[in-house]
Amino acid sequence: MPGREETICAPATAYGGAVSMIRISGRDALKIVDRVFYPADKNSVTAGRKGYSIVYGEIRDGGEVIDEVLVSLFRAPHSYTGEDTAEISCHGSSYIISRILDLLIRNGAASARPGEFTQRAFLNGKMDLSQAEAVADLVASSSKSAHRIAINQLRGGFSDEISKLRAEFLQFASLIELELDFGEEDVEFADRNQLLALIGQTKALTDRLSASFRMGNAIKNGIPVAIVGKPNSGKSTLLNFLLNEEKAIVTDIPGTTRDSIEDTVNINGLIYRFIDTAGLRDTSDVVEGMGIRKTLAIIARASVVMMVDESGERSSDINKRADEIRKMINDPECRFIILVNKADEASPSRINRLAREIRTEIDENLLFISAKYGTGIDKLKDYLSEITGANYFSGEDVIISNIRHYEALQNISGCIGRIITGLESKLPEDLIAIDIRHAIHYLGEITGEITTDEILGNIFKNFCIGK
Repeated sequence: MPGREETICAPATAYGGAVSMIRISGRDALKIVDRVFYPADKNSVTAGRKGYSIVYGEIRDGGEVIDEVLVSLFRAPHSYTGEDTAEISCHGSSYIISRILDLLIRNGAASARPGEFTQRAFLNGKMDLSQAEAVADLVASSSKSAHRIAINQLRGGFSDEISKLRAEFLQFASLIELELDFGEEDVEFADRNQLLALIGQTKALTDRLSASFRMGNAIKNGIPVAIVGKPNSGKSTLLNFLLNEEKAIVTDIPGTTRDSIEDTVNINGLIYRFIDTAGLRDTSDVVEGMGIRKTLAIIARASVVMMVDESGERSSDINKRADEIRKMINDPECRFIILVNKADEASPSRINRLAREIRTEIDENLLFISAKYGTGIDKLKDYLSEITGANYFSGEDVIISNIRHYEALQNISGCIGRIITGLESKLPEDLIAIDIRHAIHYLGEITGEITTDEILGNIFKNFCIGK
């Protein structure tokens, strides 16, 4: 999506509210507003009014009054886009909004594309590309944690970390390049041990940012929690209780759930994506078999796996099923929880015996619940928050949630690995310098110092219109 010179306009608020706002930005923004807006004080918008001012008046189409509005003025470069900008606050009628937009377009404006206001902010140096992407994340945030990550990135937390990385690489590159310039004189400006220490620090920072992607992506899209177990153990009942609605069909017939059913719940500021799965058992039913294979795939992708069993089962059978499910988990960071359901139907002595006999692994918990009556569910929610990091995530933490940033950091990590190998193997400086330049290039891709129209198009096409 290449930049364009036209003055652009679009509604910046969703339809349906009592009040709406229309944004217009560009070189001729104030002139165009002057043609349709009649201030109550009779002074034109362009006639010496200061930025950061609000003017009351009417939008008119010829002699027809369309609406009484407030117009907020922002003069370049002190605006969101860095251009002259006006924001028209009008009544939320879809008819009024369309009439005002039509007036603006007839008087020289063009309809804004998705994300074009933020793209202009980036192109005009108001923010770097990672901050621009944070705007879309902020608009889409649906939990406290997702909001905090987006705000941190928008304020430049991630950009500051990238700047530190870039400064380290530039220092490293300058020493290597200096040696190349004096290569024939056999001069060494950089002590190899110091260079290895410097690049080691850079690798540690890169790896820390990369490692944060798992949490950041889960926070952004919802932490996937697989609810698994044998048929009729109460998996669907648990899902329904967590969602507080009858999302899944519950019957006494084994194998009722043949496909995955999922929905999200906000728990202590984090979004969890609970996935009810087909019961695990041997079956000759083709459709149920397909559901079970899908269950195996869900287990492989989950951040948390909750095995639901029953208080009436023998502890040996519960242990056997738990061992089988543990083997299905490929991710070493996936957390496994054993939930013994229908605890309300068992005696205290029965519960105590099961608690002693059911085996648990490190970082694994055993909880007794009643999915039907909600017993133990609050404890389950608290434990989920504990093991997924909600209690340890600070608004000051730099956590990446963007796959583009993660891929660039992975590329940088690969460059660093080759640089370390080159230094340890005493490779020529010109070969080491190639990987240094590549690493700096990938850092520039994150912040937008190095970019293409294709990259910008892919990023901003996913924004909402008006932002």
